[in-house]
Amino acid sequence: MADEVILLDFWASMFGIRVRIALAEKGVKYEYKEQDLFNKSPLLLQMNPVHKKIPVLIHNGKSVCESSIIVQYIDEVWKDKAPLLPYDPYQRAQARFWVDFIDKKIYDTSRKTWATKGEEQEAAKKEFIEVLKTLEGELGDKPFFGGDNFGYVDLCLIPYYCWFYSYETFGKFSVEAECPKFIAWVKRCLQRETVAKALPDEKKVFEFVSVLREKIRVE
Repeated sequence: MADEVILLDFWASMFGIRVRIALAEKGVKYEYKEQDLFNKSPLLLQMNPVHKKIPVLIHNGKSVCESSIIVQYIDEVWKDKAPLLPYDPYQRAQARFWVDFIDKKIYDTSRKTWATKGEEQEAAKKEFIEVLKTLEGELGDKPFFGGDNFGYVDLCLIPYYCWFYSYETFGKFSVEAECPKFIAWVKRCLQRETVAKALPDEKKVFEFVSVLREKIRVE
């Protein structure tokens, strides 16, 4: 019997994009169900009753929640193609450490670059660049975070890039000017079809962020 795979997601979600890239890397066919974040569906509330958030992967009727956990699940279930996490236990632990760092540092800081103003926004811009510089240091001279091959850390970080235009436009700064190595890594990731197809247009994301700003009255 074929696997039934359903993804509850929202087009601009950097967390959902992680899952879409992972499924594409593995060649897994799935049904995509776009969710309204402001009017959550009964299915989403049923499948993720704790956090009530996307993305949710439904595999043969069972739900898996939280994007980094979903990506690890995908890697373990469809393990015959395109391994995402390293085989070595120490390297796996390091990859998980850096994704945990990304999850704890980037989302909140980057959000403040467009959702705040004045001193709070300036502090957020500074912290955001510091986080990217820390990641640049970990990347070093390697093509990807795991070495020569695109892997778990790259997959979990690259979805943020489609929001960079919004961060830079509203925050009035340039990531490339501050972190050229990071942008060089972005360009390597974008050469992968699985990544390029998964990332939405940055101008479309910008329009969405503009709506969000109006909702929270940033102007």
